[in-house]
Amino acid sequence: MSHQINPAQGGPTPAPDGPASPHNESDSTLDASAAPDAAVFTEVQASGEFQELRRRHRSFVFPLAIGFLVWYFLYVLLADYAHDFMSTKVSGSITLGLILGLLQFVSTFAITMWYVSYANRRLDPAAEQIRHRLEGPLHSDGAGK
Repeated sequence: MSHQINPAQGGPTPAPDGPASPHNESDSTLDASAAPDAAVFTEVQASGEFQELRRRHRSFVFPLAIGFLVWYFLYVLLADYAHDFMSTKVSGSITLGLILGLLQFVSTFAITMWYVSYANRRLDPAAEQIRHRLEGPLHSDGAGK
């Protein structure tokens, strides 16, 4: 069964007759509900605007991911091989290992909030421009979100 995108419902619907086509059969105009083809995506992917967006994303995500993985594996290695250090009492029955373990959760939430803030400021506006260029007026009023 072939499908066409129904923008009113935001999802695929069965095509009334035959395979889905981005072109209107009655004339050669591009159907407003059709998705861009692969050539358009390839062109956008090669654009400087998209390359800048990828650079911004990677320059934030990769160093942060590496830093977090180092911090996580350091904690695991300390828990496995530095029992005396991790069982050091800080206050009452609270140990250094417990504090470092809880800091794993805190750092996960902090990194998530930092990324969301960064994406809202530096990635989403550029991605929205690229999306608008791809989809045109179809979603320019925000109804397609």
